[in-house]
Amino acid sequence: MKTQTQAAQIAVLPVLMAGGSGTRLWPLSRAQYPKQFLVLSGDCSLFQQATQRLAGLATADIAVAPPLIVGNEEHRFLVLDQLRELRADPAAVLLEPMGRNTAPALTMAALHAEDSGRDPILVVSPADQTVVDTAAFTTALQRAVRAAAGGSIVILGITPDRPETGFGYIRTAAGEPERRVAQFVEKPDAATARRYVDEGCYFWNSGMFVLRASLWLSAIDKFRPDIAAACRRAWSARAVDAAFVRPDRDAFAAIPAESIDYAVMEKCPASEFDIRMVVLDAGWSDLGAWDAVWQVGRRDAQGNVAVGDALVKDSRSASCRRRAASSASSVSTTWSSSRRPTRCW
Repeated sequence: MKTQTQAAQIAVLPVLMAGGSGTRLWPLSRAQYPKQFLVLSGDCSLFQQATQRLAGLATADIAVAPPLIVGNEEHRFLVLDQLRELRADPAAVLLEPMGRNTAPALTMAALHAEDSGRDPILVVSPADQTVVDTAAFTTALQRAVRAAAGGSIVILGITPDRPETGFGYIRTAAGEPERRVAQFVEKPDAATARRYVDEGCYFWNSGMFVLRASLWLSAIDKFRPDIAAACRRAWSARAVDAAFVRPDRDAFAAIPAESIDYAVMEKCPASEFDIRMVVLDAGWSDLGAWDAVWQVGRRDAQGNVAVGDALVKDSRSASCRRRAASSASSVSTTWSSSRRPTRCW
């Protein structure tokens, strides 16, 4: 029998998007061992860090379930092994037979939640990001969960510290802790990015979303009924093998590939769906390139980051890492006066 406190708690289902293909951060990240499963900062892989961060959302009014992992068939045992190291059991591991981008992945996760007979808040996060300030992350995500419990779609926005041209931006209205989203904008050119930073109402799109499972299904039904219908066909013919859940391969192959942003989020402003943004100032990075890995690393007096059995001499602002003591290969990133990296291994 539930206590009064348990009945009042917001039910949260973490959804970790772990299906990346390993095309970035080559040669360390590879198709069979992509970025999210690497230890690039701290003592755990990025996937393990994300798992622990979302588990840490639990508090008096928020109950966090075991995570739902969306990943690739070829990484299934890697997922379980890394969860086992954390002594964490997944709610399920949804295995995609091929990539169809994030909108179908989230739809499958929402259908899984729907089948459980509950309607939890989905906290959706890529598995390949890093955060420096865990306490600030937890506070921001808890605020987002509470806003989502009130019926909003919530996205986490990063305060830009430079005119970055590699990220999409979110334009917001000012004033409220949960800012109303006015517009999603594409990756800008350098001059436009500088203007966004100067205006102060634009934020980087972190790719983290918080919303009820039923609300996502309503939104995808409205904006992309073709994706919604195709996902339901693949889900209805799924196979279950212990923790692994496999949508029907042929039906899954017919699902249109689309991102969460393009399929739904960009269409929500000025629609019946209330979409809000919570500011995340927690030292966030998507570690999308070697310079980003260098930025979050522990640097010596000359600005060098050395990981593993590495020796750095007569270098400044370099990143050098060796995968293992027995490995004959290493990866280093050095910086020219233009601050563009050159790589050698």
